[in-house]
Amino acid sequence: MHNNFLKIYYFINRFNEQHIKSLPKNIALIYRNYDEKADISLIKKIRDFCKIYNRKFYLAGNIKLAISLNLDGVYIPAFNNSFNVKFYNLKKKFIILGSAHNIKEINIKSLQKIDILFISPLFDSKLKKGINILEFRKLASYCNSKVVALGGINKKNLKKLSLLNISGFAGITFFCTKKNGP
Repeated sequence: MHNNFLKIYYFINRFNEQHIKSLPKNIALIYRNYDEKADISLIKKIRDFCKIYNRKFYLAGNIKLAISLNLDGVYIPAFNNSFNVKFYNLKKKFIILGSAHNIKEINIKSLQKIDILFISPLFDSKLKKGINILEFRKLASYCNSKVVALGGINKKNLKKLSLLNISGFAGITFFCTKKNGP
């Protein structure tokens, strides 16, 4: 699979407009900040920016807010085991992203009716040990939705993604420079 055809997701916890403008247009943003209460004005600012620059924008952990602000979708982290996701009236193109680290979490995400599953961590990072390509493939085989690789992806191991049957990859530090931070 050629990397130019992969969908790319970038997790952000703050909004650095100049940094995001410098990134390729095909990178979707996922705003994820679990340390603070949702800043609706900031989320609206990111949403409006993404509409101007034709960039997809997802909100982590708050489906109700993502729907009310007319975002492209929501990201449901692995620790969210709630099944109320399927009870919302969703617009036709609203996408539900979710992440999992093991078979149990993959089954939960399936019950949550996610559209795209992020499996992590693929490679070793500063924070976690990666599961490796063979284990990733095994976990992906349990999934009925599109699969995205997450975790430890960098410019050195990017070519290894071609060994996987994935629809995209996601990262945080992959897109950062020392100047911009995550």
